[in-house]
Amino acid sequence: MIAHPPSRSLRVLTVNIHKGYDVFNSRFVLHGLREAVRAVQSDVVFLQEVDGGTGKRGAADVGAQYEFLADAIWPDHAYGRNAVAEGLDHGNAVLSRFPVLRSHNHDISLPDVEPRGLLHCELALPDGLPALHVMCVHLGLRESHRRHQLARLCETVQQEVPAHAPLVVAGDFNDWRSRADALLAPSGLHEVFRQAHGQHARSFPARWPLLRLDRIYVRGVMGARPLPMPRQPWAQLSDHAPVAAEIDVWRAP
Repeated sequence: MIAHPPSRSLRVLTVNIHKGYDVFNSRFVLHGLREAVRAVQSDVVFLQEVDGGTGKRGAADVGAQYEFLADAIWPDHAYGRNAVAEGLDHGNAVLSRFPVLRSHNHDISLPDVEPRGLLHCELALPDGLPALHVMCVHLGLRESHRRHQLARLCETVQQEVPAHAPLVVAGDFNDWRSRADALLAPSGLHEVFRQAHGQHARSFPARWPLLRLDRIYVRGVMGARPLPMPRQPWAQLSDHAPVAAEIDVWRAP
């Protein structure tokens, strides 16, 4: 039997940060959230409900929240604005230790409902390896909306991600009935926690997680393993608990 060289891995984290407020919207907790995110030591971070920094926010104003979280740790980042209300915007963001070669925020909204987006980034991996494609998503609350948005996600994968390229899709799927897996399977995507444990991770509400809303899907990787996350301090930092995984993307030479 041929012995393969060990795989190199990267760590990914996804969390809906609730615009930097705790579950009750009573405390601004972005500073604590920044410390918690950094403690995970992720290579790529997927964020949803991120404040984009436009408009006046009073005492809670730290500018663009994704830049505040990325500062000095993740040199590259991308932001996709999904919604604007009363002059304030929010959306999805990707923080990366690898250079962001290009990014595009796909509008996957339906008419007359809350805007939703899919942020697609292409990240440069070292040693001349194929680029890592990542997609940060935040899907709608209605199942009919999610079906449409998942179909758009599959179209984007088919049209924009080479068949040989590693791909990670993560975020808040709002898929409490666990219908997304079957819709994403034809695109070759499988969910890390469900493959390892037979079910998705519980992530909502953060203090007493019951619903399995937040996911990490992969395609074209050597392997992936769920990472356990502590209840504290995360239960105090958002309405969603984080989900993390270790992903073997390529083999060492």
